[in-house]
Amino acid sequence: MSDLPTLVLVPGSWHQPVCYDKIVKLLQDQHKLRCATVTLPSTLHNPAATFKDDIDAAQNVISNETSQGRNVVVVAHSYGGMVGNSAVKGFTRPQSGDLSTTQDQPQSTGYVIGIILIASGFTLTGLAFMDPFLGHPPPAWHVNKETGYADIVIPPRELFYHDVPDDEAEFWVSKLTTQSLKALFEGAEYAYAGWQDVPAWYIGTVEDRGLPVLAQRMNVGMAREMGGSVEHRELQTSHSPFLSQPEATVKIMVEAVESFTGLSVVRELEATDIPRALITVPGARLWQPFSWLKFGLPLAFGHFVGRGIVIFGWGRRTWRSIFSSN
Repeated sequence: MSDLPTLVLVPGSWHQPVCYDKIVKLLQDQHKLRCATVTLPSTLHNPAATFKDDIDAAQNVISNETSQGRNVVVVAHSYGGMVGNSAVKGFTRPQSGDLSTTQDQPQSTGYVIGIILIASGFTLTGLAFMDPFLGHPPPAWHVNKETGYADIVIPPRELFYHDVPDDEAEFWVSKLTTQSLKALFEGAEYAYAGWQDVPAWYIGTVEDRGLPVLAQRMNVGMAREMGGSVEHRELQTSHSPFLSQPEATVKIMVEAVESFTGLSVVRELEATDIPRALITVPGARLWQPFSWLKFGLPLAFGHFVGRGIVIFGWGRRTWRSIFSSN
């Protein structure tokens, strides 16, 4: 089995895998890490494409790697986090005492060993992408029932790439495609909290105009309260740090891979040294009162929400067991 894992990269809504080209080149050329990208059917001009179709596409790429004895780290951005989290089901290492997996994989197989989420969320089992929003889209896009697509209604550059140079941002806007509504609103039965099965690293984006950083911090707090092993880093970027700060993004990803594997990753041909100041480790510090407001409160609120979800789940299971016994 290969010592270092393959990175399987899942893009977000409206995005093609080409959006990862910058970081894929750095990961492969400078760090000798194998990369494989996923094309989401929901972005292929097909309004009938579903969330399940997206999961299947991601699982096909994961399976291609694990079947050849390679471990996998899933990297997912924005909506892709829903897909990536759900796609790891059945591909993680069996728990102690469990000698079988849902995939009936041979002993020589690889496994998904970690997840890296970029400006995304932590999927909750049984909830579709839009369920936490009560089915109401954010101001950036609206439902087009005639076409079956989610239509972006603000300048895409402002939403995704406001810190990318003008010419380059125009290029990336030209690469945006359609996004099936069905994938966003349906498929709750396929949603799975894969981050509870493997350790996760979260790359937050402080200047994000698509997913506010406060919501990101609350998500991290929620996941930790619900038992997730989550390392949290932040970059002062837009929703797309892999385009505006690819070197810093890759630096975090390499640290995550080393954490997942306990192995050192090659660092060859590095053109620039990324200052540590560019990468923030969020957390409330006693000697920095402002950090209590900046990080402590949103993380604490996330913990509160997470505890509520845990209690609700416990109560529902208890009620069902009582009801079924009667």
